[in-house]
Amino acid sequence: MTSKQRAYLKSISSTYESIFQIGKSSITPEICAAVDEALTARELIKLSVLKNCADDPNEIARVLAERTRSQIVHVIGKKIVLFRQNTKKEDRKIKLPLE
Repeated sequence: MTSKQRAYLKSISSTYESIFQIGKSSITPEICAAVDEALTARELIKLSVLKNCADDPNEIARVLAERTRSQIVHVIGKKIVLFRQNTKKEDRKIKLPLE
């Protein structure tokens, strides 16, 4: 992902609400499955890491991205934004610049 594409996705995600909250149990198989489903449906999602979660948000983002085969757009504070483009062109919801 280029810096221009990342900046574009950051600008889109700024208006998004978090659709997942990661709490004290951190990353569970259920969270990974739900994030994977959400990425398939939406392509771009935002997550919040709650105060009672002891894990580092950067590490959580890295593990989730690895397990869901997605890319980290950015991590700011306790907010994580992930992106995974659909493989079928007709199912894509977000058109990245310079494709």
